[in-house]
Amino acid sequence: MTTPINVKPLTLGVVGAGAMGRGIVQLFAQAGHRVRCFDAAPGAATKAVEFALGMIGRGVDKGRLSAEAFEAIRANVVACAGMGDLTGCDVVIEAIVEDLAVKRQLFGALEEVVAEDTVLASNTSSLTVADIAAACRHPARVAGLHFFNPVPLMKVAEVIAALRTSPQTVQTLSDLVNGAGHRAVVTADQPGFLVNHAGRGLYTEGLRVLEEQAASPADVDDVLREAVGFRMGPFELLDLTGLDVSSKVMASIYEQFQHEPRFRPSSLVAPRVAAGLFGRKTGEGWYTYEGDTRRAAPPRTVPPLSAGLSVWVDPQASGRAALAELMDSAGVALTDDAARADVCFVQPWGGDASHAAASLGLDATRTVALDPMVPLALRRTLMLTALTSAAARDSAWALLAADGVAVTVINDSPGFIAQRVLATIVNIAAQIAQRGIASVADIEDAVKLGLGYPHGPLAWGDRIGGARILEILRTLQAQTGDPRYRPSPWLVRRVALGVSLLTPEAARA
Repeated sequence: MTTPINVKPLTLGVVGAGAMGRGIVQLFAQAGHRVRCFDAAPGAATKAVEFALGMIGRGVDKGRLSAEAFEAIRANVVACAGMGDLTGCDVVIEAIVEDLAVKRQLFGALEEVVAEDTVLASNTSSLTVADIAAACRHPARVAGLHFFNPVPLMKVAEVIAALRTSPQTVQTLSDLVNGAGHRAVVTADQPGFLVNHAGRGLYTEGLRVLEEQAASPADVDDVLREAVGFRMGPFELLDLTGLDVSSKVMASIYEQFQHEPRFRPSSLVAPRVAAGLFGRKTGEGWYTYEGDTRRAAPPRTVPPLSAGLSVWVDPQASGRAALAELMDSAGVALTDDAARADVCFVQPWGGDASHAAASLGLDATRTVALDPMVPLALRRTLMLTALTSAAARDSAWALLAADGVAVTVINDSPGFIAQRVLATIVNIAAQIAQRGIASVADIEDAVKLGLGYPHGPLAWGDRIGGARILEILRTLQAQTGDPRYRPSPWLVRRVALGVSLLTPEAARA
């Protein structure tokens, strides 16, 4: 949690009494500000205030807040009967329907009510803030202030600076957010702003793996959750948010970025939306649900380990020592003669098993690949060549599962699952920095707090190694011919200079 900074109490207006509006009321009321809530629907503002105060009042019951402090907060929160009651507000935050025309009309009406120096902020999640500000007489005081649901618990908010937003407006909103104990991240007025922009890699690359028939949704989710550390895999997340909603976001960001290949949506999505396979809310998406419970798939049976198995491991493999130790503990012989081995193990970075077998002159029917990125103590990913025999597959699978660690078997796919997803996430973050959409520090905190990733993307790149990320991307691009994998110049330059991806941006003249 961000340590709150001292900010003098302000008078804040919140327009819109839905889930976001009432969350914003709660956040700033408990931070000590005077809050006025207005909604055009009769009674909606009163209900929102009652809800927010009810949530804050739980702190009294749990001993975290005194009765006197709660009464002081209650006295500072008011449900407005009309928009005119917002006169005198220092900041007004709009949290109404995501419709440009409606928002423009509201901002025009607000300018007739509030003072010329009142900051006007929109909680838009997808509209260009400059479009909203275009209808205002004083666009310098207009900015985006994008919270995430539930507002009190999601400890980050995006302060979106449109082209004509003044630095003072950005500072006022940043101080307001930080003063409430959240982290304000400043982002340019670009598609997806910062959090949704940085989160594209997980979804789009997961879908790409599925398109290539390399792995099932459950395989992708299992690897990224158990071997990499995501709270949920991309298909679990898509089912949670609803594919009908997520598909629009994916298409919108792709179109607004002028069909940038890095954000290209999957052709798998539209037919599923048309079929109503939205996820949990429809009972079926990438998974099937009974209520809120996902129906479990039957477990896969691990083949028995054959006696007398002979295995060859590429001498140049990154994890050769660890793999040899695993074989020794399983009583499997390691041979130096690939031609006589029952199974040949390779460990490509960014490439696939078939290319690795061909480049080393191995028999593709006896060759498999093991992802070297993930430590052997975690879920292991076993990749087959286009010709791997069932016998070689089962032998390798049994060997890797001999100590009880789970194994995911996938078809030939450049970059396995973990490599290509993480390299894509790092590359997108590098390009956000390249374009000056946000600072390195804001990118890192936005992703950790807004998306719940275990590491910021650039710190993650450092953990893997910038040069390794670049190798994965270049190999992916070479093997697929897809420009989505072209490395960001920001990444390339830092690797060339041998510096951390967290290195602050160089000063520009």
